[in-house]
Amino acid sequence: MVTIDDVKKLGLRIGEIVGAEDHPNADKLYVLKVRLGEEERQLVAGIKSYYSPDALLGKKIVVITNLKPAVIRGVESQGMLLAADSGEVVSLLTVDKDVPPGSEVR
Repeated sequence: MVTIDDVKKLGLRIGEIVGAEDHPNADKLYVLKVRLGEEERQLVAGIKSYYSPDALLGKKIVVITNLKPAVIRGVESQGMLLAADSGEVVSLLTVDKDVPPGSEVR
């Protein structure tokens, strides 16, 4: 079981996808550029089978921003996007109102 204090430790913010390119070393991965307010980050995400690059541009997604950076197949990922996975469908967690990139999720 986690406590509310555990949840508060997650740095959840709204990010806007401003770029999506094929990962140079992996068939199922994208390298995303995500704007988080004044900051821009690079994320590596395994969502290529579910979204085209054009469908991703402009989406406002939920990002874990205080995750330790990881190198995935030679490319640094500076956070993690959140998505639901039913086994057949993958759906990015998005917001239902227009909030600015960088907004805190709580």
